[in-house]
Amino acid sequence: MENIKVGFVGCGMMGSALIKGISKSLSGKNIFVCDTDSVKVENLVSELGVVAKKDSVEVATEVDYLFIAVKPAFVGEVLKDITSLVAKEDLPVFVSIAAGLEIEKLKKSALTVSRFIRLMPNLPATVGEAMIAMCADEDITAEEKATVKSLLKKAGTVEEVPEKLMDCVTGISGSGPAYGFVFIEALADAAVKLGMPRNQAYIYAAQTLKGAAAMVLETKEHPASLKDGVCSPGGTTIAAVEKLEELGFRNAVIKAAVAATERSMEMGGRK
Repeated sequence: MENIKVGFVGCGMMGSALIKGISKSLSGKNIFVCDTDSVKVENLVSELGVVAKKDSVEVATEVDYLFIAVKPAFVGEVLKDITSLVAKEDLPVFVSIAAGLEIEKLKKSALTVSRFIRLMPNLPATVGEAMIAMCADEDITAEEKATVKSLLKKAGTVEEVPEKLMDCVTGISGSGPAYGFVFIEALADAAVKLGMPRNQAYIYAAQTLKGAAAMVLETKEHPASLKDGVCSPGGTTIAAVEKLEELGFRNAVIKAAVAATERSMEMGGRK
């Protein structure tokens, strides 16, 4: 691992989150980055000791694995720039985190034969708690997939999925942290309304959601069973759950995730 070199084109929210996660298991001197926003690059250089490069081509010539972390609309342009100027035999493995763009479409954007891994990470990579889905081009070796998994192990949990599930993953875990943030904000607002100071309210709301998630993951019990376990007959919790059902909470969450999934399909030209 110490000899692996990794590059990032794009240092926005998601790119920076992955860089921070990878930097926990790989020296900053082995991470090469570029972005049109020089301030973002300078901040990462200062914080993590990564190596700044002028552009995507400079990064590509230095690394074994190149993460394309720009917005989906710019991925094709980045791939064309790199594959038009870097010799085929010197190309890195491309790792795309773009929502909606299938491997076949990525390959068509490259001007020479290129190899791809797709990821759908999420923002908690910043704190080592991401859920990251991965699928790969058939030309990617088992060793290369294992290397990418190892690079990301400090960023969160990595699981391979069939590419046909990547849109679903985008709607569930890729966009999912935002749904959690909305819930935390709403729960904290309720606490403030009921008299709790706001700073304290955020801690109570966030820790409550974190604890609930940990119980699902660690006990392996069905969420409905865990919910039933805290709903005493005639108690406070069942009164709250009834109100959530009355106001359509469950259906709102389902429709939100489906909307994000459908948008991912639209971005990839499949809907």
